[in-house]
Amino acid sequence: MWIIFGVIAIIVTFINLYMYAAGKDYKLAMAMGLSFTALTLCADYSYVSRWVKAEDWAALSDVVPGMARALWFLTIVSILLNIAPILLELKGKK
Repeated sequence: MWIIFGVIAIIVTFINLYMYAAGKDYKLAMAMGLSFTALTLCADYSYVSRWVKAEDWAALSDVVPGMARALWFLTIVSILLNIAPILLELKGKK
């Protein structure tokens, strides 16, 4: 499920940037991009919690360290890309 949410978050983020570039209202797409990013993180956390319940320590030790770095990076990129239109508008007003 987290992969589906992640792909949707990426698509909606690009729609957000396209709508800004086209001069259309982008705020709904921005909110959806950030929301799907949050849903991706929650779904991944739920996935990892199943491994903890099953006491699958090998899977946890293999996947979690690399996944944690990837999720931090991708979340930061998502936030920056989704708020970029707001920052560009603020820069343009000065």
